[in-house]
Amino acid sequence: MLRQTAGMETREAPMRAGVRGVSVSARGVALFETAVTVLIILMICVGIFEFGRAYQTWQTLTNAAREGARVAVSRSTTDLEVETAVRSYMAAERLGNAGTAPIAVNRKVALGSNTGTEITIQYPFSFVLLDPAVRLVRPATTGVPLTMSAVAIIRNES
Repeated sequence: MLRQTAGMETREAPMRAGVRGVSVSARGVALFETAVTVLIILMICVGIFEFGRAYQTWQTLTNAAREGARVAVSRSTTDLEVETAVRSYMAAERLGNAGTAPIAVNRKVALGSNTGTEITIQYPFSFVLLDPAVRLVRPATTGVPLTMSAVAIIRNES
């Protein structure tokens, strides 16, 4: 194929025509763009899933702390009963580390002229699908879970 430009003849490399007249290189570019787009969409979906799971876990911890504070305001309950109530709420919501998560009970929190009870839960949370991706970027974070914290304070009964 010859082409004339400003009195000079130049040769262009012929494009191989693939099926339906589309060039082979155009099909390769389309395949590459599709692969990149699918990868980005997949990462967005995984991120939505993982952060949704993290939010659900945090909400469960908040509700468990609130349940423990509700049980704790009665003067007849012990700290062990409060911890049992918190752990059973977490186990009912299927949190994996419910039996080992640290739970702190403080019955002497100042609330103005009254006292209150504070329940604090520290829960180790690990991302299932995003953790391997984070380890690719930052290998030093291998096996280090994120610590979620939930606190509930309620006024003691007089």
